Amino acid sequence: MFRRNPVQSFIRNLVRLVILVPLWLLLVWSDIARFESMYVWIAVKSIALLWFANVFAKMFYIIPQWQRIVLLRLGRSVGARGPGVIIVPPFIYSLARTIDIRITTYEVKATKTLTKDNIPVDVTAAVELEVENPERAAIDVQNYWKTTEWASMEALKSIIGRNDLRPLLSETNRIATDLKKIIDNEAVDYGVNVRAVRITDVGTPPSLIEELAVIARAERAAKAKIIQAEAEKTVAVSLSEASELLAHQPDAMQLRQIQAILDISKEESSMVIIYPMDSLTGKQIASATAGNQTHLAN
Repeated sequence: MFRRNPVQSFIRNLVRLVILVPLWLLLVWSDIARFESMYVWIAVKSIALLWFANVFAKMFYIIPQWQRIVLLRLGRSVGARGPGVIIVPPFIYSLARTIDIRITTYEVKATKTLTKDNIPVDVTAAVELEVENPERAAIDVQNYWKTTEWASMEALKSIIGRNDLRPLLSETNRIATDLKKIIDNEAVDYGVNVRAVRITDVGTPPSLIEELAVIARAERAAKAKIIQAEAEKTVAVSLSEASELLAHQPDAMQLRQIQAILDISKEESSMVIIYPMDSLTGKQIASATAGNQTHLAN
């Protein structure tokens, strides 16, 4: 239902006055002056003039920018007209319907619908559409709005049934794109263009959310262990290659020992004593030093 157009009402009333007043004065007032007793004939003329003025005034339509009117000529569609001033000749042409072509958004809900993995969910989607062919929207379907809404609901349930729960929760953009294609293929027959579809809410049972959280934590822990194992494997391979290289280069092994000693000496509480492997004096010095350190610690 559309609001009454005040400009159109003003134009029609003005046309009625412009036609009715001169004709009434010309055809009726003269009869009143000459035949005072012929009141029935005067009333018939007045009614006929009023009817003629009303028919002529209704030829004028003021169509707003956001509306289109679909015309019929002897019962056959001749297309959409508007916006602006439109003159529709009476008797031959008739108005089939007024169509609002502004972008409109409505909400579609699918409650307790089973996903592919048999999980009941409640999904809400917002559908944005506009009428791009007013003639088809008025002629080819009785109620393009309701028909598109039912097509959207059916498409939403079909999309839910073809996907598991995880894609519905994590791939909402892809789901919305697939849903738009399905609705658009249906709505094009009604002259309607689906501009966008957005998944606004996916409702799942609370117990299922807890289970999914446990599964997600387990998957993250498993990935962390796999990464750690891969790192240890890489380190083991590198150590194996290094040991083979040091085995064939005795001097390199000595340099590695010196580097290890330097690393140990960097500790503040450490003391490094270097002596030959077969030196008894060196062993005694090292033993005495170690015993002294132990005594100080106690």
